[in-house]
Amino acid sequence: MTIYELLPARANPSARTVQERVILMQRLKAYLALSSLTLMFAATGCHSHSMSEKYVLIANNLKLSYWQTVEAGFEKAAAEYGVTPVINGPDTLDPNAELTAFRQAVAQKPAGILVSVADAALFREDINAAIAAGIPVITLDSDAPTSNRLYFIGTNNIEAGRLGGKRLVEKLGGKGNIVFFTYPEQPNLAERLEGYKDEIAGHPDIKIIDVVDIKGNANNAFDQAKMYLAKTGADKIAAFVCLESDSGKAVAEVLQRANATDRTLIAMDSDQDTLADIQNGSITATISQKPYSMGYVGLKALAEVHQYPRTPFKPNYTIDPFSPYPVFIDTGTALIDKANVDIYVTGAKAAGVH
Repeated sequence: MTIYELLPARANPSARTVQERVILMQRLKAYLALSSLTLMFAATGCHSHSMSEKYVLIANNLKLSYWQTVEAGFEKAAAEYGVTPVINGPDTLDPNAELTAFRQAVAQKPAGILVSVADAALFREDINAAIAAGIPVITLDSDAPTSNRLYFIGTNNIEAGRLGGKRLVEKLGGKGNIVFFTYPEQPNLAERLEGYKDEIAGHPDIKIIDVVDIKGNANNAFDQAKMYLAKTGADKIAAFVCLESDSGKAVAEVLQRANATDRTLIAMDSDQDTLADIQNGSITATISQKPYSMGYVGLKALAEVHQYPRTPFKPNYTIDPFSPYPVFIDTGTALIDKANVDIYVTGAKAAGVH
């Protein structure tokens, strides 16, 4: 639109009345105001974030392929938003080292922190302090529900346990001895065990013989599985259940070496090696999470909180009926077995995730 298009048509443009000149000036002001708004939105709409915004992901066991997949989602979202992703934490299961990494992140005053909590009691006060300082904290994968974190993104772990428990009961035909492998202090794994117990409860002939603490080391799972596999008679172990991603492959190796094809093994997660063990029959089934989605959705959630801040944050949004945040975003689970494993193998290759 040109300025002259704001004027009514006239055979002699020079012969304007005073009234027409007033109308012209009013329309010209409106035109300039509209142009200014258009330029402002053009300038800000595409640049709402910047590389100066740092978003930190804190977790344990970062060497695991599971966490490498989370990182891939986190970094993908950061690239789309044009912000800086920072990933920190120990390569092994070490809650105290993870807490140190969390404290270091808080000291840097980032735009937001995404944290998988290895020990909810240990992290509670530090999460509360970060929230009180105006730093958004969202938990993922493993929650700290009694802290003041904004909300949790991840798996409904009780339902994940129930999903695995249904398959376990089916494979055992309602009877048999079971051994679990886990990290007992980690909240998400405790919830998975609870879900399995819910399904087992109605089957008194299914007995939990042991819940093995692998202490963050798959070699411990290997050794304990080998010992339990040797038991016979009434003590025979019919099924092994892994509540975290690392022990499934170790237990599968024990079964492969012994050619023990009469046992059930239910694993956790869908890394390349676990899927291969389902294909070769050493793992019966695995419960798949969506770690890529956790990282991807997690960073975007923090970016939204940063862009539309509601500081000072309230002490606990979980019990606030007018909270602007959800309590929980469920990223989903699925059971993978021989019937559908090829779909997941193909999908992982297409996404470039291993």
